[in-house]
Amino acid sequence: MSFSFWMLAIPIGVLALVWLGQRRLIYFPSREVPPPASMGLERVEPVAFDTSDGLTLHGWFLPSGPPARFTVLVFNGNAGNRAHRAEFAAALRAQDLAVFLFDYRGFGENPGAPTESGLADDARAARAYLATRRDVDLGRLVYFGESLGTGVAVGLAAEHEPTALILRSPFASLVDVGRVHYPLLPVRLLLRDRFPSIDRVPRLRCPLLVIAGDRDSIVPLEQSQRVYEAASARKTIEIIEGADHNDAVLFGGDRMMGAIARFLRELE
Repeated sequence: MSFSFWMLAIPIGVLALVWLGQRRLIYFPSREVPPPASMGLERVEPVAFDTSDGLTLHGWFLPSGPPARFTVLVFNGNAGNRAHRAEFAAALRAQDLAVFLFDYRGFGENPGAPTESGLADDARAARAYLATRRDVDLGRLVYFGESLGTGVAVGLAAEHEPTALILRSPFASLVDVGRVHYPLLPVRLLLRDRFPSIDRVPRLRCPLLVIAGDRDSIVPLEQSQRVYEAASARKTIEIIEGADHNDAVLFGGDRMMGAIARFLRELE
């Protein structure tokens, strides 16, 4: 075979591998979910609910009150499972907030494999489950999205607006993030899952809080600022100096929790 053939075949082969395996570069689920008590969580109600495509998902409901000031529906990032958000959930409940942690399909003990459309379905199912609870007022429901979960939260908010929306380390779109980390690849052509928050945020009317670290090496601060600037509703931004994407201060640190407390207090 000629040299020119291999010059063409090799990059095509590489792109094909990226196409087929791209979701392994996006989603990093952890299967093991330890008991809530082992992480210091008390008064946790294990729950299960079904998606529209027939999957059964699992989560933890942490009641507060009664009555709770707000109920916070948490949309996790792309790694781990709900157990990794236990400390954050405890910090929210300390503010008299009820909290619902759940895992997407393919995370924790849940069946299925994560995709953008699948996570959107999971989000709808989680909200629908909360609508069945007598101790949850949908008129006081807050969405909290973390990293990849900001795309899930914004997508649900475009369909069912919450009382308020909190986005921690939001990105403009997964295409924009991909271009940062894979500048030599035709990301827009290859990417299946896109989470186009930058196109959806301007249509939202609920109050918005954006929280971001100024040394974020995964979602650059500039992207979180773009999401904030695109919002047309009442909005607040909290930039935490020296914080990288996975630093503890962005998983329930005092500065972050203080910003959430001030934001929600203004809604009461």
